[in-house]
Order: sequence, then structure tokens, then C-alpha cells
Amino acid sequence: MIGIVMFFVALFALLLGFPVAFTFGGIALIFGVWAEGIEMFAFMPYRIQSIMQNTVLMAVPLFVFMGLVLQKTRLAEQLLESMGRLFGGVRGGIAISTVLVGALLAASTGVVGASVVAMGLISLPVMLKYNYDKGLACGTICASGTLGQIIPPSIVLILLGDVLGVPVGDLFQAALWPGLVLVGAYIVYILIYSKLNPEAAMPIGRDDSISRREEVITALKAVIPPLALIIVVLGSIFAGVATPTESAALGGAGALILAMLYGQFSWKMVYEASKETVNVTAMVFAILLGATAFSMAFTYTGGDILVEEWMLAIPGDKWGFLIATMIVILILGFFIDFVEICFIIVPILAPVASTLGIEMTWFGILVAMNLQTSFLTPPFGFSLFYLKGVAPKSVTTMDIYRGVMPFIAIQILVLVSILVFPGFYGM
Repeated sequence: MIGIVMFFVALFALLLGFPVAFTFGGIALIFGVWAEGIEMFAFMPYRIQSIMQNTVLMAVPLFVFMGLVLQKTRLAEQLLESMGRLFGGVRGGIAISTVLVGALLAASTGVVGASVVAMGLISLPVMLKYNYDKGLACGTICASGTLGQIIPPSIVLILLGDVLGVPVGDLFQAALWPGLVLVGAYIVYILIYSKLNPEAAMPIGRDDSISRREEVITALKAVIPPLALIIVVLGSIFAGVATPTESAALGGAGALILAMLYGQFSWKMVYEASKETVNVTAMVFAILLGATAFSMAFTYTGGDILVEEWMLAIPGDKWGFLIATMIVILILGFFIDFVEICFIIVPILAPVASTLGIEMTWFGILVAMNLQTSFLTPPFGFSLFYLKGVAPKSVTTMDIYRGVMPFIAIQILVLVSILVFPGFYGM
């Protein structure tokens, strides 16, 4: 039971606000030395070396760099303005354009914080100006901004691919349809909500000084460059021409070319993007090292065997395991970040899934969709904090919480559909 006690002590420490990497590493050290002695950690340097030499994980800083460069090119702003003009005449049109832009940003940048902040600064004031329901406006922005967690290239999928031992390219391909279905479900909900509540999402009048043809051309100019980058990056992976790491490097170079095309390139921009990339990458790898020590101590104390026995004893064989797993990850997502879940929870559950004969790519997509929900769930959903930080004072925290609830329900419904009908998604 030492491993189980260690697990709950770690969760309690996280809830108290202790830094994630040091919490996992420190608790692993304390319980590991207590249970087995300091000799347990003799192989830790070799594990660290293995992590540092992992070519799959090299894709993380490269994709982060690509996203940060694109964030600084006014890409989101131009996309939102163009899409807003195209769909503004439709009831709920600004919200629909926000979802579509969120999908494009997800596939080209994948940086959740950047997407939510950009749309919160640009799209939210416009929706409030036209008297959109605050809940609908906030929920749409938060949900659209988190699409980068499931639509490839996704950092979550890269981390899960490494943890589960599944090729990242396979996860990218498998995640494409669930991501598009989620986008479609968001748009259908907005259309239905706008139909049932006409005053909550009024259409906006067209600008007669600009012809419809000019609007379409402007929108295409804003959409085609990032779309071309998406096709190059994902197409090279799906066609088997490049590995995810190689395509990530290609994406970073492509982002710099787009910055030049948008007239936003400068060495200062490259320096700032590189510095932020180092910060994000250092955070991810610090957590990974702490999680490695934690999982080592957890395994040595027999915690993994105990969890496996419990999970295999759940009624319903693999279906009972999958349902229980999804519920546990969903609940944990209310309180801890996706990185901790990827590195601590998933490695504990993966051997059980393998024992039960569950297809690991399918399992990875289920976990990824579930982890995306963690960005929206109160009280600690990161997207909620990002939006609150840039929202006007007239938008309260309760407006944001109320707005994301329907979108959380939609994500859970899509998750259930992937669980029940994997064949529909090609899995």
C-alpha cells in the first residue's frame, strides 16, 4: 500500500500548490528511500539519459516554437477578422467563425493559451458589442481554444505516443476525425442555441463598402498560408515522408517563412519565441523527470501490481476498465494538468490496457479527448484562467463557468461516441 499512499500524498501536495516537478520528485525520493533505500535510484541517471536522447520528444520544442512564431505574426487576428465578415450575417455567425478559427489555430499553432488569449482579445469584445449571451461567447472561445489538444499536431498526442509506445504519426491520423467531429458538434450546438434563443446571438449587418467577392478573397488570403503549412506538416507525416520530429522542424522553418510573408519577421521576435519555447520545454521535461522518479518508486513499492489487480477485478472486463479509466481521468482533470496525467496516471493504466487486449492507438485517442476536457473543467481549467485574464470586468467568472458547461457535455458525448463506435472514426 506504500505506492498508493504515495500517490494520494502527491495529489494532496499538488492541491496545496507545490510545484509539480519537485512534488513528484521529492515524494518519490522520500517514499523510495523509506521503502527500498537509496539504492533504488542507482539507475536514475540512465533513465534521465534515455529521456534526453528520445528523438520523439524532440518534436515538443519544435512544435511549440512553430506555434509561438505563428502567434506573433497576427495570424489569429487576421483569421478572426476575415471569418467574422464571412459569417457575421448568420445568426451566431461570430461564434461559428470563432470555432473555425480555433480549429485552424489548433492545427497550425497548437498553443492553447495563445489561442484563447487571442480570441478573447479580438472576438469577445465583438460578440459583447452585438449583445451575444456572455455564457455563449465565453464558452465558445474557451472550447475553441482547447481544440489544439486533440487536433494534430498536438503536444498531448506526442507525449501520449511516447508513454504508450505508439507511433505519433498513427495518433495524429487517428485524432483527425474526432477533432473534426468535435468542431462540427460545436457549430451545430451554436446554431441550435441561436435558433432557440434569437436574442442571444444576433447576426450583424454587412459592410456595403466591401463586396462579397472582396470578403471571400480577403478570407482566402488569411486562410491559405496557415492551411498550406498544416498540409505540409501533417501531409509529410501521413504520407510517410517525414517523422513527426522532422515535420516539426519543417513546421518551425515554415512558420518563420510565414512571419516573413506577413511582414512580422524580426530577430527580436525569434528571440522571444525561442525564449518562451525554452520555458515551456523546460517545464515539460522537469515534470517528466519528476514523474520518472515517481513511477520508479511507485513500481518498486508494488503500487503498479496493486492497481493492476484492482483494475482487472472491475466487472465488465475491458469495457468496465475503459469506463472506470475515463471517469478517473475526467475527475483528475478537474484538479491537475494534462502533463501530470500523461506522465503519472497513463503509465499506471497502460499495462492494464495492454493486458486486456485494448488497441493502444484507440486508448490513446480516448485519453487525449478526455485530457482536452480538463482544460475546460472548473475550478482549475487553464482555458478559464486564460480568458478571465483578458476578459472585460463585465464578464464574471460565473459567466465563464456557465458558458463552458454545454461544451464540456459535448466533449463527453464525443468521447462516449469514440468509446462505443470506434469504427466510425476509422479505429
